Amino acid sequence: MQGEAPPIAQDDLSLPGWIYRDADFLAVEREVIFRRSWQIVCHLNDIPHTGDYHSLDFLGESVIVLRGEDGQVRAFHNFCRHRAARLLDGPAGQCGRRITCPYHAWTYDSIGRLTGVPHRREFPDFQLEDYPLRPVQHEVWQGFIFIRLEDHGGPSVATMMAPYSHEIGPYRMEALQPLGRVTLRPRAVNWKNVGDNYSDSLHINVAHPGLTRLFGQGYGLEAQEWVDKMWGHLVDLPSKNRSERFYQTYLPSVPHLPTERQRLWTYFKLWPNQAFDIYPDQIDFMQWIPVSPTDCVIREIAYVHADDRREMRAVRYANWRINRQVSLEDKELIERVQQGMGSRAYVTGPLGRNEVSLRSFARRMRSLIPESRLPQAPPPGWSGRHSGGQG
Repeated sequence: MQGEAPPIAQDDLSLPGWIYRDADFLAVEREVIFRRSWQIVCHLNDIPHTGDYHSLDFLGESVIVLRGEDGQVRAFHNFCRHRAARLLDGPAGQCGRRITCPYHAWTYDSIGRLTGVPHRREFPDFQLEDYPLRPVQHEVWQGFIFIRLEDHGGPSVATMMAPYSHEIGPYRMEALQPLGRVTLRPRAVNWKNVGDNYSDSLHINVAHPGLTRLFGQGYGLEAQEWVDKMWGHLVDLPSKNRSERFYQTYLPSVPHLPTERQRLWTYFKLWPNQAFDIYPDQIDFMQWIPVSPTDCVIREIAYVHADDRREMRAVRYANWRINRQVSLEDKELIERVQQGMGSRAYVTGPLGRNEVSLRSFARRMRSLIPESRLPQAPPPGWSGRHSGGQG
């Protein structure tokens, strides 16, 4: 029709609202995205001794990473090979040199081998070596341990992060030590809303006055194939906020960092649902795990280098206060977005040319799950007929 505006190309549009609330879409995401993606569990220095373990409960699977008596770290499914009872409890712990199932007392060593079965004579033609703990693929990158439930030939974590290896190197991440323990923060939003917000630079000067005071107008953003990068340099103008001003004033020099990184905050978001917040004084990981179509949990912990300086301890506390406020601001923002995504009247929105991370994420989602190109959800039950796209 004459005078009608031309249609907007999909690359210039956000993802449709229905995929942020649809149960079928989450069912497909579980198979096509999450079972095939790397998920961070912990750092090598979280499990320094034989029998130390950390667990990750992820979309119905429980995985443990365990330090064996040979010093090696391995990942296993956290169930007994006999009747599937959960073996180890809690997010972290120490099991010594053996794991004994609390149901029937089948026993495994710290390398995952089955070593003992009560009533052995009741199992004819049974060989212990046929029933080790089920292994899970894992990778250690910069001291951090990742697991992947299914290997579909995708890139390693090292390959995904390769564009920024030169930036990561000076931080000596292999030597990091945990500061506290992993915390879990529930959020009443779809997991994608957390990631979208993390890689959205346009809201910084609107909704984060503290970060604006710290960075001025100098917040940067770029997108690589598998990783988004955001960054900001601390400005010299003293903030009117006490914690921010303290951090600006007393942040000490970090001997192993080059000059250009002494006052730089950098954020890396790794596909599909985790990030590293890299500060001069500490490094955090953050992971947003889907629970339901409209709920997720944020899993995070901070790591630091050994440093007994009083000012370093103080600025780490100031960092926590600053970012606690940022987290509360983000919580309100993403809940507002999730509420809007619940409306059938919202379909898609336009993306600016500078929203490069949202464009990159949407492009990959449309490639992996072609239904995400649709303005409205297919009839319920469509996930059972999904065949998957190419990533």
